[in-house]
Amino acid sequence: MDWRQIPSLSALRAFEAAARLNSFSAAGRELNVTHAAIAQHVRGLEDFFAQGLIFRQGRKMELTPAGQRLATSLNEGFLTIQAGVNDLKAETEDRPLKIALTPTFAESWLMPRLGGFWADHPEIELALLPGRNLVDLRRDGVDLAIRYGNGVWAGYQSEYLASAQFIVVASKDYIGDRNIRSLEDLKDAKWLIESDRREMMLWAAEQNFELENLDTTEFPTATLVHLAARSGYGVAILTKAVVEHDLENDRLVKLFSAKPGSLGYYLVTRKEAMPDKLAVFIKWLKCCK
Repeated sequence: MDWRQIPSLSALRAFEAAARLNSFSAAGRELNVTHAAIAQHVRGLEDFFAQGLIFRQGRKMELTPAGQRLATSLNEGFLTIQAGVNDLKAETEDRPLKIALTPTFAESWLMPRLGGFWADHPEIELALLPGRNLVDLRRDGVDLAIRYGNGVWAGYQSEYLASAQFIVVASKDYIGDRNIRSLEDLKDAKWLIESDRREMMLWAAEQNFELENLDTTEFPTATLVHLAARSGYGVAILTKAVVEHDLENDRLVKLFSAKPGSLGYYLVTRKEAMPDKLAVFIKWLKCCK
């Protein structure tokens, strides 16, 4: 489509409104512009088409045959646009919210709380997309991503939600009577690590503790890491929410924890206006911290 062959949309909107309402003043009120601005747009269109479109018949405004044809075409075109916009909005409003989040956050933070959201807002469907890879919110049609990091993701806006509350744990049988005062005292331990361990690696780095050169055993999921630690196979970095019952029942002991730093879970959204139901979900997330 060659937009250079078409007058400005502002002028076409002004003419369509004036023709439909039979009044420059009424068209100006509808479009929130002055009577003079409508008249100027109409004169511009008449110059573009080199013929009259509107004329005065006494105190009434009338359309020329050319003006009538243009008004009919514009009305049909704008109605088609409106129908397309309404259909897309309805589709957006009816579909579930797509929430991309890390498996660790889903398991340790969201799932224990999610029943409360469903009880309060049964009308809002959620499609949870656990994964460790960053998604393109626009390309993938994702409404919200919940990611662990420092809050900087180019092209998006982010808002801090919560600390990960990572702690280092092991079974009493594994740790024995060792006196653990810092992470340095665990350099010779066997570390149980999730295969895709970005969150744990970032957290450890914030504590100035490098995991790369230690004795590690990898597991595909955090759940298996948790079970391995409980079985006495080594030391693990897990979230407090996941292991708190084991700590209470002495199946695991806490070896190290740290005050929340700059890293945490962030709500990552597109910069444009968000759907109302997403605003509701985000408000609920922040109230559950």
